[in-house]
Amino acid sequence: MSKLPSNFMWGGALAANQFEGGYDEDGKGLSVIDVMTGGEHGKAREITREVEADKYYPNHVGIDFYHRYKEDIALFKEMGLECLRTSIAWTRIFPNGDEDEPNEEGLKFYDDVFDELIKNGIEPVVTLSHFEMPLHLAREYGGFRNRKVADYFARFAEVVFDRYKDKVTYWMTFNEINNQMDTSNPIFLWTNSGVTLSEADDPEEVLYQVAHNELIASAKAVKIGKEINPNFQIGAMISHVPIYPYSCNPQDIMEAQIANRLRFFFPDVQVRGYYPGYAKKMLAQKGYDIGYLDGDDAILRQGTVDYIGFSYYMSTVVKHDAQSTVDNNVVNGGLPNSVENPYIESSDWGWAIDPEGLRYTLNVLYDRYQIPLFIVENGFGAIDRIEDGQIHDDYRIDYLRKHIQAAIDAVDLDGVDLIGYTPWGIIDIISFTTGEMKKRYGLIYVDRDNEGHGTLDRMKKDSFYWFKKVIETNGESLD
Repeated sequence: MSKLPSNFMWGGALAANQFEGGYDEDGKGLSVIDVMTGGEHGKAREITREVEADKYYPNHVGIDFYHRYKEDIALFKEMGLECLRTSIAWTRIFPNGDEDEPNEEGLKFYDDVFDELIKNGIEPVVTLSHFEMPLHLAREYGGFRNRKVADYFARFAEVVFDRYKDKVTYWMTFNEINNQMDTSNPIFLWTNSGVTLSEADDPEEVLYQVAHNELIASAKAVKIGKEINPNFQIGAMISHVPIYPYSCNPQDIMEAQIANRLRFFFPDVQVRGYYPGYAKKMLAQKGYDIGYLDGDDAILRQGTVDYIGFSYYMSTVVKHDAQSTVDNNVVNGGLPNSVENPYIESSDWGWAIDPEGLRYTLNVLYDRYQIPLFIVENGFGAIDRIEDGQIHDDYRIDYLRKHIQAAIDAVDLDGVDLIGYTPWGIIDIISFTTGEMKKRYGLIYVDRDNEGHGTLDRMKKDSFYWFKKVIETNGESLD
């Protein structure tokens, strides 16, 4: 008998901007990602003002799902996926973001995709905004610095909720809404919120102005969605990198407690419907004006979420008297006093590999919020090599096996209410952080390289067959 419930959902996770392609087809407008160039390991992607002819933008083609979706969905069915977490490109529906009427061709595309998924027994799990804000809203309105953009998002949500009310049950509002709490890395404010900073800006004050507008936008969307279909399950989606204290020194313990507020601020508001005490105190002490209006309390209360979807890839450690020397803050999650964890290993990209941290995360989130959880991203980015026409990715299988076991333990031993598990990049896609193809997460290989060369042909990896068996046995067979 499986240790997971019979209705546990096994699937895969993707984002429109990383796999669809067709960036300018059928009326689609430019998004904030469409002007981000390709990068490489250790080098950030460049954000350009517009699409420049001499620059390479990997998202413009992605893996061409836009033209190959039936082929890919057939592979997902063969693997046994029960759900597919994906996103709706905002710019396919409202190319500039501020139009009065939506783009029918964009709406029709997702009708076709969702119909194909449902026909193949795969339930769509849909993120409304996954780093795909219309470029026009970013350049002309200042992104989510502008309260008007919250209303444009609510309008977008209303249109797609109404269009797909009989096809989609599980929704999330903003992808990894909390990763922009790292103000040392401006790429997150751009991709999450369409915001750029000037020298005169206080990055932290801008962050909380943006955060408030997004929290209002999310709450408005939830309320609208429930009015359209009361059976909708609408969740928050956060990035969770647990922060451990380096030692039992009380100063290290308190340092971790304070640092973890960076992880919890958004879900604290989205789940509970009000600002937590620590945030109110900080905003008052620093005198920040975040644009809080009369009536906002009611909006937040009326738009609380049904579940928490989250990504989990790694953990990090803080020491109260440390000064980080890790280049570009990848390992330490952007914290100035992080140190490496001597008890765990790291991937080729410097990401800590910590399966037990997933069980810990599930317990922390469930104990804090007492609503269902959904692991909607987890996976292993690595360089895959073709040998004799096959890809033997034992390293990926080992990573997934250990993390799935940790999730099973959280359910079976700890009583966590877990909806499902959708490993990230179920098929190879463009890496968000670097724009690379060689950093592959997929269980299906796509023939494309960092420079955009290749046939785009698909190939099953060893992990494809392994995960198929995991799904067939509802997690009982992880060998």
